[in-house]
This record gives sequence, structure tokens and C-alpha cells, in this order.
Amino acid sequence: MVYLDATPMHTDSLCTVSLENMPIYTRTGDDGTTSLFGGKRVLKCEELVDVYGSIDELNSWIGLVRSKSKDKRLKIIQSDLLTIGSSLSGSKINVTSFEPHITEMEKYIDDMDKELPRLTNFILPGGSEHAALVHIARSICRRVERQAVALSKKQNLDPLIIKYLNRLSDLLFTLARFINMQGKVRETVWTGILEKKVL
Repeated sequence: MVYLDATPMHTDSLCTVSLENMPIYTRTGDDGTTSLFGGKRVLKCEELVDVYGSIDELNSWIGLVRSKSKDKRLKIIQSDLLTIGSSLSGSKINVTSFEPHITEMEKYIDDMDKELPRLTNFILPGGSEHAALVHIARSICRRVERQAVALSKKQNLDPLIIKYLNRLSDLLFTLARFINMQGKVRETVWTGILEKKVL
């Protein structure tokens, strides 16, 4: 899978196309448009393009998180996000395979949650650098989910995509807490009281 002109392309769908000598730049997007699957060109600022652009952003942040971790599940998530981007851009990809991945994410969340202290208050995003990066990925995932929900009101969108994004944000939140716990970094509880101003 590669990105050309911000359009995710699934190599399984393009098995007859050789990527060996494909140029990085095509100049076709210099007019502010990009191509969807099937050849239709749309403005790069269109809502659909904005959604899968945000998915690409999320994927990049998860790549950064993954660089600090040996967790192989993050690689699967990155692959899933590219699949979602391809599906949104018009590729005929069956996303029903996400159902077991969602179940796996739920098990991952439950396994971590068993070891975490019970959450009784809101916590401030942060802690260790690694956990803080996961919190950034989580907040971006929430934005992608909101964008996907808005898009689903205007065009047909497989509900499994929204379900996947919702569960992923839960996983990232739990993962950030788990990383802090493993690093013995205390979470900062939000008290709801204005902090004393420090000059």
C-alpha cells in the first residue's frame, strides 16, 4: 500500500501495476485535486479526503509510538488504518475482517485493565514521554472518529469503521495508563479546581 496524491492505494487491488519504478511525485495534484479509486478527481479539501488524511496522521503517530515499543499489535493496527483509508477512498475492500480485530483489541484492553488501578477520576494526559505520545495518538483517533461519524451522515460508510476507531481510542487510552504504570510514573488526577497561577 502506498500513498499517491494523498490517496491510499491497496496493492492487492492493483496487482497488475508495478510499483518498482513508480515516481514519488506525479504532478497530478498540483491543481489542488486528488484521485479516488475509479479515477474520479476531487478537491483535496473535501471532507472525505480530510478524513483519510487524518487517518494517515493517526497512523504516523502510532508509528512513532511503535518505534518506542516492541508491541506487534501496533503494526496490525497500522495496517488496519491503511485498509480503512483505502476503503474510504473507494477501494472495494471488505472490512468485515475488522470484527475479530475489534474483539482482539477488547481482550488487549481487558488484560491491561486487570493490572491497572481502578480509575475514579479524570486524569491529565501525560506521564512518561512514551505515554504522552500514546495520549496524542488517542486524541487524534477521537478526532478521526468524529470526522468519520460526520462523513457517515453524508455518504454510505461501513459502521464497522466507526466501531473500530471507537475501540482503538479506548485501547490507546488504556495503553497510555499501562505504560505509565509499568514505568512507575504516577498519573496526574484532575481535581476540577483551578490550579494556583504560577508567575
